[in-house]
Amino acid sequence: MRGMPTFRIRQAAELLGVSDDTVRRWADTGRLTTTNDPSNRRAIDGAVLAAFAEELAATTPVRHRRTVAQSARNHFTGLVTNVIKDTVMAQVEIQAGPFRVVSLMSREAADELGLAPGVLAVASVKSTNVVVEIPED
Repeated sequence: MRGMPTFRIRQAAELLGVSDDTVRRWADTGRLTTTNDPSNRRAIDGAVLAAFAEELAATTPVRHRRTVAQSARNHFTGLVTNVIKDTVMAQVEIQAGPFRVVSLMSREAADELGLAPGVLAVASVKSTNVVVEIPED
């Protein structure tokens, strides 16, 4: 199983859909807690970033635009914010910008992927199926 990831300022900004400067401002004012990575550069713990992404999404209005084109397959890169497991199944929640994606999968799949709050994941959506993938580092 993987250790808890940390995200650099640029990565966090991409995941939150804001600029690097905005993330730095949030960190400087204490709104977003940072640590230092092994290279002594600012980083954000994955679980902290996931909780912040949920908070941000809850307070940010979603702007709906008219659809002019549509894709049969969509990929939502985001942070795992919650994983609920029983003996057979797992419910995985991903916060991808302002969008919350929920996937139901086998517990075995969730365990094999190492899904936990703060893990970077990609929800691939086709029709009514959501497949969760772990991108390369």
